Amino acid sequence: MEFGSIIARQRAFFQSGATRSTDFRLTQLRNLNNLLESNDAELLAALHADLGKSAHEAYTSEIAFVLGEIRHAIRHLPSWVKPESRKSPLIAWPAKSIVRREPFGVALIIGPWNYPLQLLLSPLVGAIAAGNCAILKPSEMAPHTAGLLDRLIRSTFPEEFITSIQGGRETAEALLGEKFDTIFFTGSTRTGRAVMAAAARHLTPVTLELGGKCPCIVGEDAPVDLTARRIVWGKFMNAGQTCVAPDHVWAHQRIVPALVEAMRRTLVEFYGSSPKDSPNYGRIINTAHLERLTSYLKDGKITCGGECDPAALYLAPTILTRPRLDSPVMTDEIFGPILPVIGFSDIGEVLQTLRERPKPLAVYLFARDRALRERVLAGTESGGVCINDTMLQILGADLPFGGVGDSGMGACHGRAGFECFSHQRTIMTRALATDPGFRYPPPRTPLDTLKRILRFIG
Repeated sequence: MEFGSIIARQRAFFQSGATRSTDFRLTQLRNLNNLLESNDAELLAALHADLGKSAHEAYTSEIAFVLGEIRHAIRHLPSWVKPESRKSPLIAWPAKSIVRREPFGVALIIGPWNYPLQLLLSPLVGAIAAGNCAILKPSEMAPHTAGLLDRLIRSTFPEEFITSIQGGRETAEALLGEKFDTIFFTGSTRTGRAVMAAAARHLTPVTLELGGKCPCIVGEDAPVDLTARRIVWGKFMNAGQTCVAPDHVWAHQRIVPALVEAMRRTLVEFYGSSPKDSPNYGRIINTAHLERLTSYLKDGKITCGGECDPAALYLAPTILTRPRLDSPVMTDEIFGPILPVIGFSDIGEVLQTLRERPKPLAVYLFARDRALRERVLAGTESGGVCINDTMLQILGADLPFGGVGDSGMGACHGRAGFECFSHQRTIMTRALATDPGFRYPPPRTPLDTLKRILRFIG
């Protein structure tokens, strides 16, 4: 597979300067907005075919999410592109210094299968806003959405500006063998390492949005019923196939029975006594992932759920209690509708356990106690934190979203997405009227005097 000619056409288009004007960028953002609004019925059908998503869940978590990003970018782009004045060093006086955010050039955006529309097009909003060309690689594991997006992108944008390339692992590897100006990847930590290694061959900057085991800590003073509703909502959306979903729950041992029972009741409230028949409960992406998930069921006591129908790619919302901390369900990223619950009596032991493990994309905490909140914040590291709820920290356009360590690098959403695809270029303009000679050799100032001057002006 040879993609060099496509990249070369995009690079030539970028170097023509066509993408740099604010009007061009705004027009293309509006074109992307129209693509989504004009084809939402087809997109919803594709998302249901790939993941069993209900129309309400698919629209809010995928289409509306991207539309919100587009509206935010259109509203703020004129201010984002303005050069920022910065103070010049005294040695350069008189001078004027600015920082201008300029596009990298040709971007590669590789999307995942769990939110195949949102997580491909949300980075694209940032790439367009920043003035880049882009090649999109949708996930082949969500074929209905990938095929539809490929067709819509190709019919909306010229190939030399934005294009979509479908294919499997071999296609992704071939693309990563090419030289891009920036790469944005969303997916697993294991694949993220391979993407970063490939980018290193060309010294290409990368943004990695990965995952990890996002812990949820529930303090003794948390309101049990409300906490259960918010955890169940965040965990079992998209059948648990969400990178920032609560992966497992650490609950104070005094409230574990009440919390588990409240979550069981909430599951019935949300999805009925038979979630398989609920139009609001999704499906596992494929057989391989279903088999991986069902292997975790032996790692604890099934307190709720556990039913599986391989033919329908269905796994019931499941709560596990008393899992072994060294079992796969507690060491692997679950990425599915299984929620282990572990009781604790000493928060210090919980924090020590979390510090010994890779840094997650999110930490969740339910507690009224402010001292406990501060202790958890000080004792953990993560991409983001949400206190007394789940998932909502990723929704604000003014809130950067990204990981740290094994959960990723770089940030996106809103202005952070624009800056992710921009290079901060410093531009200094000096006057020609004066040129003090003290900086030129030979030295005219004794070293001790020079040290005092530099301390004063520094």
